[in-house]
Amino acid sequence: MYKSSIYGMTFQQLTAWLAEHGHKKSRASQVWDWLYRKRVTDFSEMSDVNADCRQLLADHFVILTFSEHTKQESVDGTIKFLFKLQDGNLIETVLMRHKFGLSVCVTTQVGCNIGCSFCASGLLAKSRDLSGGEIVEQIMKVQLHLDQANKDEKVSHVVVMGIGEPFDNYGNLVDFIRVIKDHKGLAIGPRHITVSTSGLAGKIREFADNDLGVNLAISLHAPNDELRTRIMKINRAIPIEQLMQAIDYYLEKTNRRITLEYILLKDVNDRTEHALELAELVGSRRQLANVNLIPYNPVDEHSQYQRSEQDSIRAFYDTLKKQGVSCSVRLEHGTDIDAACGQLRSKQIQGA
Repeated sequence: MYKSSIYGMTFQQLTAWLAEHGHKKSRASQVWDWLYRKRVTDFSEMSDVNADCRQLLADHFVILTFSEHTKQESVDGTIKFLFKLQDGNLIETVLMRHKFGLSVCVTTQVGCNIGCSFCASGLLAKSRDLSGGEIVEQIMKVQLHLDQANKDEKVSHVVVMGIGEPFDNYGNLVDFIRVIKDHKGLAIGPRHITVSTSGLAGKIREFADNDLGVNLAISLHAPNDELRTRIMKINRAIPIEQLMQAIDYYLEKTNRRITLEYILLKDVNDRTEHALELAELVGSRRQLANVNLIPYNPVDEHSQYQRSEQDSIRAFYDTLKKQGVSCSVRLEHGTDIDAACGQLRSKQIQGA
């Protein structure tokens, strides 16, 4: 059996665990500081934590559990890491540079069962969920990479948009969010954290009830059931009407803006009629919804899809704007490397 990563414990959980094992609650603050501020990678380095406590932690936990398998670096500064987990599985994590800071895109599952027909993540079926510690560790591995480069840079934003459906790993996702936004540690502001879901309606409602203060993005990608079912099989189980009802619940409960993600596929969902239909679907939610238009990154295994022409993207954008819909076009990163989510992992596994 593998030891679990201590990164998987929230501050409250660590405090309770240490107390149960006979240590003062104040020890948790010391350990937390060593993990997330000083960023040590071995319990023996925690010099102001007494030896008994350090040994106890070492007996039950590890700090780092996976290694860097390979990485690709783009001319725009984007770095895609392929990490190898303790059990040999591979996951992707991406560092992106923006004017507003450094953003990391994390993975929540080994593979994906949602099965969107245009996505590289679903080329390999889900084999397991990642633990909360494995999700946190992706941030820490990237931060350690930055520390080693001596650039005095810090991860400032996090997007949960990597391989897998985050809401299908809900408990570990919530623990991850609580760890990274804790003000005593990484202190990544909740408004700098975005979770993307393909549309698990029940979990959207639960997420609203938890009100963690982070941003929510919905992978919509089509304005009607016929088209969405064709490109996203999840729509068979959760059609658009049911999804929009969950979104309305979220908006009413949190009064927080959401993002509707819409990947543009040439001659599939990028026509003016689709833009008009999408504007009608957004409807009265205009004040609290932004449509994020995403240029498609082609995937060899999904050769039936192509990137929309720039003129089509502009026309789609202009149509939404004329209908009073807030929208934007996602800035692309890493287009000279395996940019599509899951693409590097898929190539490594299939080429092995």
